[in-house]
Amino acid sequence: MESTILYLIPALGIFGLVVMAVQSAWVSKQATGDENMVELATYIANGAMAFLKAEWIILAYFAIVAAFLLGWSGTLVETSSPVIALSFLIGAVFSASAGYFGMNIATKANVRTTQAARTSLKDALKVAFTGGTVMGLGVASLAVLGLSTLFIIFYRIYVVNTGSSVNGVAMEKAIEVLAGFSLGAESIALFARVGGGIYTKAADVGADLVGKVEAGIPEDDVRNPATIADNVGDNVGDVAGMGADLFGSYVATILATMVLGREIVVSDQFGGLSPMLLPMVIAGLGIIFSIISFSLVRISDDKGNVQKALNLGNYTSIIITTIACYFIVMWMLPENMTLRGYNFTNTGVFLAILVGSIVGALMSIVTEFYTAMGKRPVNSIVQQSDTGAATNIIGGLSVGMESTLVPTLILAAGIYLSYYFAGLYGVAIAAAGMMATTAMQLAIDAFGPIADNAGGIAEMSRLPKEVRERTDILDAVGNTTAATGKGFAIASAALTALALFAAYVGLAGINSIDIYKADVLAGLFVGGMIPFIFSSLCIAAVGRAAMAMVKEVRRQFKEIPGIMEYKARPEYEKCVAISTKASLREMMLPGAIALVTPVVVGFTFGPEVLGGLLAGVTVSGVLMGMFQNNAGGAWDNAKKSFEAGVMINGVMQYKGSEAHKASVTGDTVGDPFKDTSGPSMNILIKLMSIVALIIAPHINVNVNRTVPHAEITPKVKVERTVEVHTEKRL
Repeated sequence: MESTILYLIPALGIFGLVVMAVQSAWVSKQATGDENMVELATYIANGAMAFLKAEWIILAYFAIVAAFLLGWSGTLVETSSPVIALSFLIGAVFSASAGYFGMNIATKANVRTTQAARTSLKDALKVAFTGGTVMGLGVASLAVLGLSTLFIIFYRIYVVNTGSSVNGVAMEKAIEVLAGFSLGAESIALFARVGGGIYTKAADVGADLVGKVEAGIPEDDVRNPATIADNVGDNVGDVAGMGADLFGSYVATILATMVLGREIVVSDQFGGLSPMLLPMVIAGLGIIFSIISFSLVRISDDKGNVQKALNLGNYTSIIITTIACYFIVMWMLPENMTLRGYNFTNTGVFLAILVGSIVGALMSIVTEFYTAMGKRPVNSIVQQSDTGAATNIIGGLSVGMESTLVPTLILAAGIYLSYYFAGLYGVAIAAAGMMATTAMQLAIDAFGPIADNAGGIAEMSRLPKEVRERTDILDAVGNTTAATGKGFAIASAALTALALFAAYVGLAGINSIDIYKADVLAGLFVGGMIPFIFSSLCIAAVGRAAMAMVKEVRRQFKEIPGIMEYKARPEYEKCVAISTKASLREMMLPGAIALVTPVVVGFTFGPEVLGGLLAGVTVSGVLMGMFQNNAGGAWDNAKKSFEAGVMINGVMQYKGSEAHKASVTGDTVGDPFKDTSGPSMNILIKLMSIVALIIAPHINVNVNRTVPHAEITPKVKVERTVEVHTEKRL
């Protein structure tokens, strides 16, 4: 039974990749439109691929150096292995591949969606969403296939071939190899998300401020020199970056559950592996249930509700997966289990999964409320646009801050209940259950930038008005689905980070994090600060790149006669070069902060202070992520509301009005919030936790090191007694 279930998991990943290939082939066969549309789509595809290649070259150098350091560190302690270097590189390659698969199909689906929109909204939705399913299946299938295959190989090498215990040192080495895979995935995800986010928002801000506000031309107008760079940015940031992001999140969630599951001693039909195998099985079956639910995303005609169609597919996949989890849990897990002194049952594990699914659904609903057109929060920003950009920005900031209240309470309740039902394993498996339908979640998310690009091509090709109206409907829904996807991601990241935190505590040899100690409390404050400085660096990078973009667009309008009369072609490639160079240069420092800080703190101040740092990063990062994602999404759809027409003080106002121009400014402020720094928060908190997990054996004073280590040994752990006055406390 053990071998059967082990090999079933990668088989599910392979099946997902086969379906992905079929979906991709279908998209590729769709009509591409006239010669002008194809030419514009080619500019976008070439620009996106040029950026990706330049980014890969830089990340390859980073990956080689990091792999060398990891391989060396794997020789220092008994529970480590130099093979972690190999798994790190595999994780990095898989993460980059996930982003490439998504971007490759997105640059094909965009122009085909535009052509389909010439016929009907129904056809346009089918093409755009099918393109999104390729992205979703690629990410989920690669994650399941990579993680399960590595586990099988190193479980056989370290545990089976040596005759070791499932809970012994050999399994700890196998788990470390998986942690290396996750670290590679998350590292590439962070750089891809930050770099892609800087690229897309520099172009978007430059195009908006000069094109729409100053020149008064439509969004994505072919006369705007930054419009190609803007559309390229949708692919490298919202598709390739997002794909790598969700790939890393998916892997980290499964890993966290497996690490805690290793500590549970059980007698079962799977050789004691059932708590570790369960999250991989759920993830694999989640791919199948997502594929089934894809067919439900459709509308009958142009009057159909696109948002409802997407919600139907999403909630169906969640419900089917949750029901299936009951039977899987009852079949795989023994009735009673214990983790770190906490007793729970298999029924409790299922209830924890149910809690995770409910939390994920509620987070999506609340995020949709705060970011969707026609809802109270977005309408409030629309009304405040009537008195200028300043009040629009005040309204957006207020909505973003307010939007953290209910999601935080939902998240807190989810953490409490999942722990109540199944302890720390319950928290981890709740996140795994939530992420099981990642293929569907990501399909819905990737649909947005495809629709956005389709609208851009329609505008640049000067197609009939009804075509742009159809793509605008898809784009507006895409803004909301993108925001809900980010809310879903940050919620799962919080649960995953808590599970990784718990795993770190066990591997670091400490029993708790005592914030009453001065050094631990200091670490807590420093951790709380990191998401702020990280966001500052990302937003400032967008600002600097946008300034260069604005100057270039103004120069071209001034120095190239005939642009406004469609008689001269703008120099698109110069704007593409500005975004490319800026993003590659600016992504390094934020990434270095996430990777280096845990190492410096851990080796300098010890495991407990590092624990305080992680707690601060997690709480602050989750709140910052919610605030920025929701504020940016609300600003964006407030601007989009004017395109359909809004009633302000009894007067209908449309695109081109002063209130609309104010909303464009607000949307420009929100752009780096929702597409650069905000979505990077979930990667930041997980990446720092994974780094801590990997260095935990090295800062644990109880392990046997194989080389001299005085220079990296933290201070000796003080055993606390009743005489607490002997420790330095506040």
